[in-house]
Amino acid sequence: MTAAVAGAPVAGGGAVSVPRAYRFELVKLVAQWRVRLLVLACWLAPALFVAAVSRQTSLPVDTLFGRWMNATGWAGPLVMLGFAGTYALPLLTSVVAGDVFASEDRLGTWRHLLVAVRSTRRIFVAKALASLTVILVLVAGMAVSAVAGGVVAVGDRPLVGLDGHLLGPADAAGRVLLAWVCVLAPTLALAAVGLLGSVVGGRSPMGLLLPAVVALAMALAQTLPLPVALRLALPTWTFVAWNGLFATPAQLGPLGIGIGVSLGWALVATTLAYWLFVRRDFTNSAHDGAGRRAVTVGALPLAALLAVTAGTIAVATPATGSGIGPDKVQQSVATAFAHLYRLQTGQLNRPDVPEAQLAATAACTKGDGLVAAEGPGNDWRCVVSWHLPGVEATGSAVYQLDVTSDGRYVADGDGPKEVNGYFQVRTPAGDQPNPLWQFDGNVELLSSTPKG
Repeated sequence: MTAAVAGAPVAGGGAVSVPRAYRFELVKLVAQWRVRLLVLACWLAPALFVAAVSRQTSLPVDTLFGRWMNATGWAGPLVMLGFAGTYALPLLTSVVAGDVFASEDRLGTWRHLLVAVRSTRRIFVAKALASLTVILVLVAGMAVSAVAGGVVAVGDRPLVGLDGHLLGPADAAGRVLLAWVCVLAPTLALAAVGLLGSVVGGRSPMGLLLPAVVALAMALAQTLPLPVALRLALPTWTFVAWNGLFATPAQLGPLGIGIGVSLGWALVATTLAYWLFVRRDFTNSAHDGAGRRAVTVGALPLAALLAVTAGTIAVATPATGSGIGPDKVQQSVATAFAHLYRLQTGQLNRPDVPEAQLAATAACTKGDGLVAAEGPGNDWRCVVSWHLPGVEATGSAVYQLDVTSDGRYVADGDGPKEVNGYFQVRTPAGDQPNPLWQFDGNVELLSSTPKG
């Protein structure tokens, strides 16, 4: 019966080809009600969520790009991407890849599958490829759905980047698409961890739990003041590093390292899973996972990979410590303020002043100057100064900054009220959000010197 489903019996007892085994495994996955439900949810829920939130007056301003959701349709997919990297993608990899081998143990179907396919190597490749296919369909569904919901609900409008630059619709669309493509790397890493857990765990739910637990542990680690090298050595760093695509010029260094680390984890974890699987004794019906070998063959190589990667990054990159210092914060705040000041000037129909003439600078302290101006914290304070042509007096504005460990910050205006005191400005076209009231920014952790 099983041989007939997997493919016609092979004359001469030959093994079933990988494409035929792959199609069989793909059908088995798609036939599961939970996978079908996930496909439906990923292709519909993001569009409904983005469209509904974009129509609200109260926006998720504590989420990156959330404050721009009712201004451009390209903000919604980025809000969804932030949510997906933290919660959705680890859960998807757990459900799909984390159970693909363990399900055969629970159902006791390994003997039938081996009789049909006649090759443990082909079985592993087919199951891994089927899992990858389903995961790609789910991620693509989330991206397409979120973009459709945002563009239909709000429109194809320019997007304000993390340094205040206004990105045109075409530029914003390209960067949004690239950001979603980039997070495929850490998703593959978690999927490979799921495959490893599924092979090692046997009948236990280890594979289902492992990707989610690993992602949660690394997300918690990202909130700690870790050294830059260790932070970038975590395979989930790319779930944060895509933010650098929305600065001008794009911060590609940390993103490239994150993608490389994620792909390295995917390769190592998949290789370990393959090595364990092809050496398994399928004649033992009482087999229940790798047992003690789970630590020596599974966990220790990944821990060693983390240590080697962190050491390599520490040697190869110039940044030390947290990577967050006064020069970087001041340069980032001044640059973002200058671009957003021009945006506000356009709203008010005032004469445009280029950034070079504004000559915006920022002076930042931490903890009222009682502690070293270094590292994350919500006690950063910056005074921004700028000059207008023909005006002798120097303009100034105060911002309170909450800088997180990954370099992202929220600048909250603290006066004067004419510049950043209100969340809306009165324009000839009616009240509009004040871009200088609050804004998001990003400090490049690997940059050794501020950008000019």
